[in-house]
Amino acid sequence: MERTIFTQEHDEFRSMLRDFIDREVLPHQAEWDALGRPPREFFHRLGELGVLGIQVPEEFGGGGESSFKYNAIVFEEVARAGVSFGSYTVHSCLILPYLLEYGSDEQRKRWLPDFASGRMMTAIAMTEPGTGSDLANIATTAKLSADGSHYVVNGAKTFITGGVTADLVLTVCRTAPFDPEDRRAGLSILCVPTDAEGFSVGRKLDKIGLHQQDTAELSYQDVRVPVENLLGEEGKAFGYLAHNLPQERLSIALNQVGQAAAAIEHAVAYTKDRKVFGKPVASFQNTKFVLAECSAEVQAARVFADHCLELLDRGELSVADAARAKLYCTEVAGRVIDKCLQLHGGYGYITEDPIARLYADTRVSRIYGGTSEVMKTIIAKDLGL
Repeated sequence: MERTIFTQEHDEFRSMLRDFIDREVLPHQAEWDALGRPPREFFHRLGELGVLGIQVPEEFGGGGESSFKYNAIVFEEVARAGVSFGSYTVHSCLILPYLLEYGSDEQRKRWLPDFASGRMMTAIAMTEPGTGSDLANIATTAKLSADGSHYVVNGAKTFITGGVTADLVLTVCRTAPFDPEDRRAGLSILCVPTDAEGFSVGRKLDKIGLHQQDTAELSYQDVRVPVENLLGEEGKAFGYLAHNLPQERLSIALNQVGQAAAAIEHAVAYTKDRKVFGKPVASFQNTKFVLAECSAEVQAARVFADHCLELLDRGELSVADAARAKLYCTEVAGRVIDKCLQLHGGYGYITEDPIARLYADTRVSRIYGGTSEVMKTIIAKDLGL
């Protein structure tokens, strides 16, 4: 189906990115799997190519693009090649909006040039050992010093994507005591340098998939953070997090449509080549019907996601519609990739096969960024239920 959302400039960016992946990413997959993340030099290259800072204003060394479509192209090309850009999505797609929207002029001048170049990588720390989707329960504390010059942070975070790689961690913490009458109050975002005394990276968590996207536990023990690193206003973090959720959830939806489309490509190629009972697997009616169903589902998901992408660029994507996109696209990807793996037979369960990587990588998409159950709650609320 023809897509009308991309221009010639987008096509040129896609061609450049595809060539870069073929030359500088694909040859290193096994090495990066063993390391558990791409090396720092890789992010420097993404910075040089302008990929990390596509939406960073030109005055800070970025591309100055307002559209999210370039980011969507990155998702699609990474999925198509079956590779990983590590914590790219968190850095460029999730964290940048916080710095642009809530950072002071001084903070943007201090951080954005290194952000765009890859000299400084970032992460965001919300989830805690006892707090997942219910962020109002965050227990990590930040107490202002008597002279008002710094905060002292104590607590622990877990499941932090890019936590090992990051140089700066946007940490959601409680700057006021918990108020049961207003559970969302009292939360703030402090930008914590990872070389600060008392900050440490704990276990690098071993996951079912996403083996090149480091995920870690973080510890804060009397970490002194200057007040100049407070992002936005004290006590307003919950509103900031909610404001940026549509882009985060659409990022996941777009990524999963790309993964599902890649799975179909793998399954078509494999079933044409693989023979059973003397015939290509693709010649059997069941194979044709399964792949036809998958194609219809992915096309529907792509049209939906593309429309949401247009809404995001216009500043009109609602929280509820972003939840619908994440719910639908991640569920479609789960179904499609599972069916495509089945068509591979036993080879689909071998980790060296791209379909196995897709199967393992896509499962978490129905959990992070808000679980499917949370998405249903948001949608139901939008329906007045």
